[in-house]
Order: sequence, then C-alpha cells, then structure tokens
Amino acid sequence: MSTMRRLPRGRNALPPEEVARLQRARLCQAMAEVMAEKGYAGTAVEDVLKRAGVSRLSFYRLFDSKIDCFMAALDGSAGRLLERVAEALGSSGAVADPLERYERGVAAYLDALEAEWPSTRLCLVETYAAGPRAVAHRNDFHQAMAEVHADILGVTDEVGLLACRMVTAAIIALITAPVAENDREGLRAVGPKVIDHVRLLWNRGAFGPGTGPG
Repeated sequence: MSTMRRLPRGRNALPPEEVARLQRARLCQAMAEVMAEKGYAGTAVEDVLKRAGVSRLSFYRLFDSKIDCFMAALDGSAGRLLERVAEALGSSGAVADPLERYERGVAAYLDALEAEWPSTRLCLVETYAAGPRAVAHRNDFHQAMAEVHADILGVTDEVGLLACRMVTAAIIALITAPVAENDREGLRAVGPKVIDHVRLLWNRGAFGPGTGPG
C-alpha cells in the first residue's frame, strides 16, 4: 500500500509549480503501484487518482491520458535505475579492475530493481501492454544500459559494443521472467550467472582489444 500523503492546504500551501511537481511525482508512483497489482489493461485513470489522492482535474492538467502518465512514470523509473548504478560506480572509482567494477554495477542494478519493485514491473513487464510508444522508450533505455556496460568495461570498438548490446539483451531477458512472476529470489539468482558469463566472455577476448587473459 502506498504511503503517499496529501499536500498541505491553506496558509501553508506550497507554490503552484511545486504542487504540480509533487502531484506529478505522486501520480507516476501511483501508476506504477496500481499496475503492479492490476496490469496496464486493468488499470484505469480513476484507480491512479484514488491511489495518488489527486483530483481528475489536476491529472488532466499534467497529463493528456493514461499512456501519457505511464510514459512519464516509465521515464522516471528508468532514470532512477541508471542513477543507482552510476552512484555505485562512483563510489568504487578507485577500483581499477573493470570486471570488479562490472560486478558492483550489476549488484547495484539488481538492488535498484528490487528496491523499486512496482517501477521495475512497469519497466520490464507492462511496457509491452502499453503499446509501441512504450516499447520504443524501453528500447532506448536498453541502449543506455548497453552504453553503461561499455563504459564500465572500457570497450570502444564495434566488436566490444556489439558484445555489450548482446549482454544487455540477455540480462533483460533473464530478469523479466522472475519480475513478471514476482519472484525476487529468482531475480537475485540472475546476478552470479551474468557475472560469471561476462568474465568468461572477457577472458576469451569477446569484448575486443584489451580484453582476454592478461
């Protein structure tokens, strides 16, 4: 159940632009929470309004439709996942070994997925039900994740970049099933498998020049 609180009214009311920002955030959070329970097709705008404690008038001041709110929630969720990974990598800046940095990045990614479960389901499961616009946005996120893989591993040539895209696609496929089944343990089990396989690919030189046995 959501822990969102209503905005203050009266003499302590917030400025209109801050109210709009907070309402937008509440609606996006509510969208993810309700869809985690009902799915995209089963979620109505009214469900989101009740969960967020926001009026219909306020909703349509901020969004044109359900899919518009969904896209905002999707964008925010993807951004937070990337931020969590970036923070984990920033805290390990002194780690020279790219494979060790990669392991920390994977751990941070899985931590973020588990910590924001409704948003994770929205990103990985409900995008297909939401239609082509959402799927295209998800694909953009996957490309951004592939670029994060490349940055961590220090690969820049086409061979390495293709390997990063393939690994990213494999990870998404592996984690989507347990997320769809609400299997958190299954999600956690993906991490060691991915790390071991990336080490194997690295040692075989699959990420291009500079990789392989030292």
